[in-house]
Amino acid sequence: MRRRADFLSANRGLRVVRPGFVLLAQPNGGKGKRYGITVTKKVGNAVVRNRIKRRFRELLWAALPDKGLPDHDHVLIARDGAIERDFTQLTEELNDALERARAGKGDPPRRRARRANRKDQRK
Repeated sequence: MRRRADFLSANRGLRVVRPGFVLLAQPNGGKGKRYGITVTKKVGNAVVRNRIKRRFRELLWAALPDKGLPDHDHVLIARDGAIERDFTQLTEELNDALERARAGKGDPPRRRARRANRKDQRK
């Protein structure tokens, strides 16, 4: 997946949260098993972000052919602890997350903090 619209549509799908990442899964209308990786600047500098992306890519290449959901987009969003987690731990967490997604057992959507009106912020 490369287009922003694909990532946004995956965000409306099933969400499974694990300590190292968040897995999003969304049906893609017969386009096969696709994957995307998101690592924000909150996680670390460019070296850390690229290292996490390489690890996630290896995880997905190993897991998706057998355990991935057919005709779904899979997106991994890195969390703060992703770089410190052992590769075998990440593998187990991804397998568990894919099983939960296959069963339709997603986690509840995240809650955003309500922001005050601009008038209130100026005071």
